Amino acid sequence: MSDDAPMSDDRRAPDDGRTSDDPPWEPPLTGDEPAHLLGSLDRLRMTFRWKADGLDAASLASRAGASQLTMGGLLKHLASVEATGSTFRLDGSNPGSPWAEADWEGDPGWTFTTAADDSPEELYRLYDEEVARARKRFRAAVADGGLDRPVALGGEDFTVSLRRLLFDLVEEYGRHTGHADLIREALDGRVGEDPPPDWSPPPSWLA
Repeated sequence: MSDDAPMSDDRRAPDDGRTSDDPPWEPPLTGDEPAHLLGSLDRLRMTFRWKADGLDAASLASRAGASQLTMGGLLKHLASVEATGSTFRLDGSNPGSPWAEADWEGDPGWTFTTAADDSPEELYRLYDEEVARARKRFRAAVADGGLDRPVALGGEDFTVSLRRLLFDLVEEYGRHTGHADLIREALDGRVGEDPPPDWSPPPSWLA
């Protein structure tokens, strides 16, 4: 949040307490449950994206210590989480390529094992596009039924709510943003909780 003195009322967003000077990853200060949940998810997305930003192929394939995780693998994995979470887990629709063609049964860790075959440009494009699409789909779903609406992840004998689906995504990002913290620090010493003020997320995320 901005350290400046409080802004006048005309500078303050009416729904969540943020000001025009606050960065896009600043979660709401007030507002309802959907605003807080989606805002916290966006903060994790943008922190992760900043941690992964600007790496070449060698760095994206680099490992920290004994871990098998790579930043490239995390980019592709979280792209798949966004794609599948906002399609067949949400409403049963097809997530599209490359997720629909992946051999998930033969290689459950497919996103991690194949990331090294993709160029940095492809990994960043894939992740950025899936996040942009998922943000729009989840916001539309919240607007059309709220957090209590059931999602396709449930079955005949049980119901899963949109709230649970979104909290699962927050949990997924919390774990993997922590992994990204360690990998990036080992690569070049980049540390920090939030991106610096001069960093911007992909424009498509804020459209």
